[in-house]
Amino acid sequence: MKTYQISNLKDFMNKLLLSDVFDCFLLEEGTIVTANAFQIDGHIQKNFYTKEEQEDPVLCPYDFSLWKNVRPLCFQLIKGKRTPLSFKFILLLFPGHMARILEQGGFQDNGSLVKYFTLAIRFDGTNATLTTGLSTNTFLMDKMPEQLWDDAFCKFLDKRQISWEES
Repeated sequence: MKTYQISNLKDFMNKLLLSDVFDCFLLEEGTIVTANAFQIDGHIQKNFYTKEEQEDPVLCPYDFSLWKNVRPLCFQLIKGKRTPLSFKFILLLFPGHMARILEQGGFQDNGSLVKYFTLAIRFDGTNATLTTGLSTNTFLMDKMPEQLWDDAFCKFLDKRQISWEES
């Protein structure tokens, strides 16, 4: 797990809320505090969909909402003349991307050990910090998956020209 301090806040906010840069993530949960506090539970409510839609892997491929589908709502809640007091998003990397990172790094997992690569994005009204993490199905002594995710995330930030410093 590593924490990254965002150096160029305006550029980061544009990439987070107005572009597809983070669209390879799912939203587990979010909190946005402006004049009101808004809580977002990213769990898909499958009962909202018909039985056919629930079984369609294109319509309901994951247990959590796609960031790209929730991003416009988050932007609407955040935009305005005043800076939000705070926000926090817990994102999960798409499972297919996670599996590729693990496989390319030589870590063998059939999905029984590592559940998700997580990314916590926190804004305190002034600064934004990003923290990587792991959600596992069991305790892992091996830190290799965590290291692979941290390395991949640094490359992700650099490739997208997001300025950061390690905290």
